[in-house]
Amino acid sequence: MVPRTRLRTRFLLSMVLITAGLTALSLLVVRHSMEGHVREGIVQNLRNSVTTFQNFQHDREVMLTHSAELVAYLPITRAIMTAHDPATIQDASKDVWQLTGSDLLVLADRSGKVVALHTKSEGLTREAAQKYFERSLNEEDSSHWWFGSHHLYQTFVQPVYFGSKTEGPLLGFLIIGYEIDDRLAREVGKVSASQVAFSYGDEIVATTLPPGQAQSAGLRTLATGSSQTAPRNIEVGKENFVATSLDLSGQQEIPVRLTVLGSYDQAAKFLDNLNRLLLLLGFTAVLVGSALVFLISYTFTRPLATLVEGVRALEHGDFYHPLDPRGSDEVAELTSAFDRMRASLLKTQQALLESEQLATIGRMASSISHDLRHALAAVVANSEFLCDGRLTSAQREELYQEVRTGVNQMTDLIDSLLEFARTRESLSPTYASLNETVQRAMQAVRLHPRHQGTLIEVRSHGQSLAWFDSRKLERALYNLLLNACEAAPGRDGRVLVTIDRTGPSMMITVSDNGPGIAEPIRDKLFHPFVSFGKENGTGLGLTVVQKIVQDHGGEVFQERTEDARTMFCITLPGRAPQTAAEAGEDEPATNTFLPVENDRATQNSIRHSDT
Repeated sequence: MVPRTRLRTRFLLSMVLITAGLTALSLLVVRHSMEGHVREGIVQNLRNSVTTFQNFQHDREVMLTHSAELVAYLPITRAIMTAHDPATIQDASKDVWQLTGSDLLVLADRSGKVVALHTKSEGLTREAAQKYFERSLNEEDSSHWWFGSHHLYQTFVQPVYFGSKTEGPLLGFLIIGYEIDDRLAREVGKVSASQVAFSYGDEIVATTLPPGQAQSAGLRTLATGSSQTAPRNIEVGKENFVATSLDLSGQQEIPVRLTVLGSYDQAAKFLDNLNRLLLLLGFTAVLVGSALVFLISYTFTRPLATLVEGVRALEHGDFYHPLDPRGSDEVAELTSAFDRMRASLLKTQQALLESEQLATIGRMASSISHDLRHALAAVVANSEFLCDGRLTSAQREELYQEVRTGVNQMTDLIDSLLEFARTRESLSPTYASLNETVQRAMQAVRLHPRHQGTLIEVRSHGQSLAWFDSRKLERALYNLLLNACEAAPGRDGRVLVTIDRTGPSMMITVSDNGPGIAEPIRDKLFHPFVSFGKENGTGLGLTVVQKIVQDHGGEVFQERTEDARTMFCITLPGRAPQTAAEAGEDEPATNTFLPVENDRATQNSIRHSDT
């Protein structure tokens, strides 16, 4: 049987599930909403950072352009450019370079040939400077980008005139460059309040990111991607960023870009803290809600529990289990209604018991009076015949035996009633042989005149010693054998008795080849006064059998075998022998075939029991 869940438990489980579901749904909704707000905030910060850098870059270019113009108009610069020896120009321009404070200084003559080169970092050769200078002359932008040996410079080109721009002859060109390094990246990062990275093509030249993240494939992919500035999600060194790029090189073949990154993981820490807070609140809500539901459900379900206990008590026959019908709610009304129903059932049951008792007394009186009248009639008639003085000794003996048989039948009927009415065990058990007891019962059945031609077969397997009341069990077996003989057909009737030991227990089966149990009495075979198809049956035979077997602590039941034989089975519990004499020796398996014969002389020596 599947155990049922109590109502209080269902209330608690429902509350826990509802609270947990609402908490999880709230977490999902809040997290989704906050993720959108956080990403939108990062994107907005990136846009503001790009705008801020553009303003910063514009102001810086204007300032550096003016600085380059001032240096180009210095007298010392003009004087240096009037020299025609490159070595002289190289040496003399060193003071000018230190005066500018730039990272790169290049001087070219009027023909465009580089005649002087000064850099703080090695790597940019004169050949590379010549190439970049020639390309810069063809570009319209005010600033240009030069790259050499992993160093990126933003350069500004200014012509040097001997006099004014309009009237003086061109002496050459001055190029001042400022390297894009980590220091500049940190300054830009502070201005934009973000992580930044400068790239030249697919090479990261300056960044505020740690070295491990600076060489990330995701960052290089973003640097070499399309020139779109829409924010994108990228993973840099196992950290998630929202990034956007700004193209700084204009029409230059190899792009120079500024990448601005906002850490999504850093912003997501707030979401994690918020999730933990919501989980704590949800857990607290579950605990508090469970406690409240427990108190509320206990208040509501306690009357129901009391009512259920009353129903269970009524199921076991207790009509006086205390109930608490106080209150005005539906449960109190139900309890009051159940109490009234229980009282009504008690009255009805008492009335039914009285009616059943009267009916039982009536059936018993009818059955007993019929059987006693039949036996008494035989006794009276044969007694009157005995008064006839003309009877011979043989006739008198025969009439005497008839009288004795009637008296025995009445005595047997009274003994059956006493056995049926006895409310406690009245056994005198000893160790005895079941085989011998069955043989005695079978011999008693053999004396019955109506069962000539019925063959009784007894099969005994192994030791048949058991602990039982031999006289009482013989009576029970006699009743079963007599019923089997009466059920067997007049010709070719067969009754089989089997004695088997199953462990310490014993089993006795009695089967016949008759038509079987009639349908009207199949479900009430062992009820008292139940009889079918018998002229003189009292209906106590099987009831007495059940009473005797139950007094032994055993069980009797009826079943139908596969070959359509009606079989009654008796099981008797075993008990170990206390002495060697009790135990005896194993008996060999025996088969006994005894046809029922009519022995009128022996018949009068035992009592009969009709079922």
